[in-house]
Amino acid sequence: MESLRETVEREVSSWTGVEVRPHRFGGVEFRVMGHEIGHLHGSRMADLPFPVRIRKELVAEGKAEPHHLLPRTGWVSYYPRGPEDAPAVVELFRLNYEHLVERGRKKAEKVASDGSPGEEAR
Repeated sequence: MESLRETVEREVSSWTGVEVRPHRFGGVEFRVMGHEIGHLHGSRMADLPFPVRIRKELVAEGKAEPHHLLPRTGWVSYYPRGPEDAPAVVELFRLNYEHLVERGRKKAEKVASDGSPGEEAR
């Protein structure tokens, strides 16, 4: 049977533009467009950075807990009980992935409509 870490890593790494690398505090980190989506500490904990507004919603809905070390930030922690919690962990990563991709799309559209950075008016 595949471990939670293996399941999450297989799924998240299959998304367009996702990079997988070792996390500086151990475990595995996922990034898209230069931003961390979140990281896993083995199969025992997932940590993900969100805007504070989204963190508050996730905590209120019982989908995550405030981060174990940074509870007043947008970071959340999720403590899986076992492999059966992989879909809930993947959903948190998917939510942050989509948030970051949308933010990047909006930024690119703004640059395109305003002209390229540094372009002088004629």
